Amino acid sequence: MRAFAVATLCLVATPVLSQENPSASHCIAIADAAPGIEYVQKASWRAPLPDDFTVRLRYIDHSMFLIQAPDGTNAVTDYYGYLGQTDFVPDIATMNRAHSTHWTANPDPRIENLLEGWGDGAAPNLHNMTVGEMRVRNVPTDIRMGRGVEPFGNSIFVFEVAGLCIGHLGHLHHEPDDRQYAALGRLDVVMAAVDGRMTVDIPTMVRTLTRLRSSVVLPMHWFGQATLARFLDQISGDFAIDIRDASEYEVSLRSLPDTPTVVVLRPAFLEAE
Repeated sequence: MRAFAVATLCLVATPVLSQENPSASHCIAIADAAPGIEYVQKASWRAPLPDDFTVRLRYIDHSMFLIQAPDGTNAVTDYYGYLGQTDFVPDIATMNRAHSTHWTANPDPRIENLLEGWGDGAAPNLHNMTVGEMRVRNVPTDIRMGRGVEPFGNSIFVFEVAGLCIGHLGHLHHEPDDRQYAALGRLDVVMAAVDGRMTVDIPTMVRTLTRLRSSVVLPMHWFGQATLARFLDQISGDFAIDIRDASEYEVSLRSLPDTPTVVVLRPAFLEAE
């Protein structure tokens, strides 16, 4: 595998901060920052995390992940209303409006922090909040379908927890520009749509991930092994590939891989335990 190389873009980012939470982001500093897959899964998503520095990531379905902080704070990404056969209510749920599999008009009313990732077409919908020990903020991007453009129709949500910077690219339709890269800052872990058709094409996604320089990439929004294999083939020159027989991945700053790695998880709905 050839060496992972990327030029550094020296842009100091100035985040947009809410009045309720003006503290500076620890993730923003200098911006620039499959065939033969077999799955055997029985995850313990309700089990306590082993220490105060570990975060659990659970791939639920499509673009939906459960992010669990050491203090028990839970966030669900691209929430569309169904998490599985369990009465589980996350503390935070983010949504994007590209398709019905990324949002819902009828969310569980018990969710206290429901964050819509789209604006009104004229201005973005900005979030910057802390729940427990998890901080959530967003970087808006456009939705581009056919010849039309919906300004601020998508958001890249960033979850800052246990010293980690975790990004969810949402239904990304274009490579971020320099200002958006700067606003994202460092992303240690990133969830990336890799279908190559409904979101950005695979070369654009590979270019985006290479520039982000994340230690861990979690593929999402793939439609079968053939779709996933195309992405893995194109990114394998710069990233190691780690195919897991599970839906969960526990990670801390200390356990991040030395080589940028694509970690493939199996989507699985939550079950009562």
